[in-house]
Amino acid sequence: MKILFIDLETAPNLATVWGLFKQNIGINQLIDSSYTLCWAAAWAGEDTILFDSVQQSTRRSMIKAAHKLLDEADVVVHYNGTSFDIPVLNREFLMHGLLPPSPYKQVDLLRVVRKKFRFTSNKMDYVARQLGLEGKTKHTGHELWLKCMEKDPEAWALMEEYNLNDVVVLEELYNTLLPWISNHPNRSVYDEATVCPTCGGKHLQRRGYQITTTGKYQRFQCSTCGTWSRAIKSEAFKERLVGV
Repeated sequence: MKILFIDLETAPNLATVWGLFKQNIGINQLIDSSYTLCWAAAWAGEDTILFDSVQQSTRRSMIKAAHKLLDEADVVVHYNGTSFDIPVLNREFLMHGLLPPSPYKQVDLLRVVRKKFRFTSNKMDYVARQLGLEGKTKHTGHELWLKCMEKDPEAWALMEEYNLNDVVVLEELYNTLLPWISNHPNRSVYDEATVCPTCGGKHLQRRGYQITTTGKYQRFQCSTCGTWSRAIKSEAFKERLVGV
């Protein structure tokens, strides 16, 4: 299973406005629409973090490179990517005349955090620090994005560091949350072996049974990541009755 971690940074929309409070901005006030400034990505199990930007490539070649990665991935991991990163990339693909990449599964860690836990804040930096992980790289705020749009070399150096570190934090957070991720793409299907369906670990402990209305299934817990799973086939019963 090829797992890709990815994070985007985008330019803000630029518009002319009459004031600073409660502005209803019309399309005719828009000077320039948001676009992808850069992306960082890494394959699970590899040390190299990939990076591309409009500063070092043409916008089209940067987008084509991201398309190639998604096309190779079985699973794409992101933080709020279901609502942001992936739709932004899809728009870029469409605008650059690219066909959809081959289908892949998505693991959105923001959705995992919202569904499984109640943190004071669901922002990635806060959640990561609460779990004892390295947080996001500090930066100068909105000004950093504006200076990158002006092609400032120092700003771009910080933006690259910021984007790359986001992928580092993303992967660390994924590994920490792994046993809590429901419906994770099943590794045993890809590996065609009896392994943990979440992490691919081979050390599985038999831990009782899962009982349903129609069957009794051997239950396992992975010694590597802690994920719970069960056998596909139920154990045979001499006689079974169900309610009518």
